[in-house]
Amino acid sequence: MGKKYLVVGGVAGGASAAARLRRLSEEDQIVMFEKGPHVSFSNCCLPYYLSGIVAEADDLVLMTPEKFNAQYNIDARVNSEVISIDREENEVEVKALHTGEVYRESYDKLILSPGARPIVPPIPGLEKANTFTIRNVVDIDKLHRSIESSEPSRITIVGGGFIGIEAAENLVEAGHTVTLVEALPQVLSQFDAEMVQILHKELVDNGVDLIVGDRVASFETDEVILASGKRFASEIVVLCIGVAPDSVLARDAGLKLGKKGAIWVDHNYKTSDPDIYAVGDAIQVYNPLLRDYTTLALAGPAQKQARAVAGHIHGIPVNYPGYIGSSVVKVFNYNGASTGLNERTVKEMGVAYDYAYVIPKDKVGLMPDSEELHFKLLFERPTGRIIGAQAIGRGNVDKRIDVIATAIRAKASVDHLTDLELCYAPPFGTARDVVNMAGYVASNLLHGAFAHVPATDVRELAKNGACILDVREQEEWEAGHVRGAKHIPLSELRARMSEVPKDEPVYLHCRSGQRSYNALLALQHHGYGNVRNISGGFVGICFNEYFTDRTTGREPIVSRYDFE
Repeated sequence: MGKKYLVVGGVAGGASAAARLRRLSEEDQIVMFEKGPHVSFSNCCLPYYLSGIVAEADDLVLMTPEKFNAQYNIDARVNSEVISIDREENEVEVKALHTGEVYRESYDKLILSPGARPIVPPIPGLEKANTFTIRNVVDIDKLHRSIESSEPSRITIVGGGFIGIEAAENLVEAGHTVTLVEALPQVLSQFDAEMVQILHKELVDNGVDLIVGDRVASFETDEVILASGKRFASEIVVLCIGVAPDSVLARDAGLKLGKKGAIWVDHNYKTSDPDIYAVGDAIQVYNPLLRDYTTLALAGPAQKQARAVAGHIHGIPVNYPGYIGSSVVKVFNYNGASTGLNERTVKEMGVAYDYAYVIPKDKVGLMPDSEELHFKLLFERPTGRIIGAQAIGRGNVDKRIDVIATAIRAKASVDHLTDLELCYAPPFGTARDVVNMAGYVASNLLHGAFAHVPATDVRELAKNGACILDVREQEEWEAGHVRGAKHIPLSELRARMSEVPKDEPVYLHCRSGQRSYNALLALQHHGYGNVRNISGGFVGICFNEYFTDRTTGREPIVSRYDFE
């Protein structure tokens, strides 16, 4: 005899769970409730409707209730809000939003996938502003229509996470003037400071008025006022401050909540009620690197959780490895990807660690579309276990981070990366791929072959008169250099080694770090014991300095930026 399964939420997690349940049985009754007018829409593609990359709002809708019924024999009910759960009777109370009718529906098993709701803080004057959030097709269509009808002089994005960045990019591509305000010192907090500066530069170079380290204090009619006192006209404000787990239904039903108010689930995605499961943005997940629970608002994990729940209901064991948070984002001409922990988090945890930062080409340099790829690999000391990575460049970054995410899942060390056999052909990569290169550098650091300092330290080093040695060639030096640095090209270093002081630390750099590494080893072989390579070289220094120099008016430490 068939069972009756109810699913609350019809997007990534809910729709995937319902479809998987049907694939596992033809006998069961499956009912899916969605509060909004659409099921199975492409949430991650919403911002791309603003630029016209997605031509019509209806294109965002992947499945209709009619298709769910015809293809899967699933009763998908839109505009239907589940307003309460009666755990004693195994029933839910549902409100049909079009008619106001309230009815009850019984279940054998209930799956909650309510997602996350946009955070809208009580900013003074909020009622005076023309504000929007981006959660579903209705939201993005409403924003798009308002922009078309009002032709605003400026659109303000509040929040520099995924949605805020994607909304800003697509609005600029559509020809609008955009200001992006982020209260933290940087956008995209999954990246470390020296990495994200590349994206800061890309945003301002493409016309985004980027304001970081400041917050919206209040609104007036068609005006935004920041905590710093700065104010500017803006007829439309898009709030992309973040999301919070939509756990109200679970909380009101007396289900256990976990971190950040998310729904508590066990390793089988069961809630504190054995007949109720939960998946997606509304639940807490275990991060094996953090060794703690957190929330993770990503579609990939939601769909994997949905598959696991449907399987568990039908007696298929769940493999719960935890989630490390792998993500990728496009920022105009650059792509950024990350996985695992970043340096800030590792420091907060008190873990002994180090990192490798390399800037090789993403493919053979003779290829006309080859690009530099900034790659940062974090590893634990003394084990060498890989704990995180970030990649930013104009080319392929997701492939490299996918490799690292797999390596983390396999509990690999940096030494393993040196031997990875990865695909090679000039249009796709190099014989020693970016991942291999990072492994070489990390392995050398782990085993004490050399020491390094980050590009973020160079301003203070220059200010204090430290010995910074530039080993690039003469024409490179003349094109731009760190003010106060000493210049000895690598090709002349052995003949001029007596000019390098032995009684103080020496910090070496070339353009990206490879030649200065060779110079460092040569110095070490000649008795220099206090030499360090500057990670990222002159390129890294310039990217790290540019945005703050430009936005604060401070004196640059370089005579000219590498990319000018």
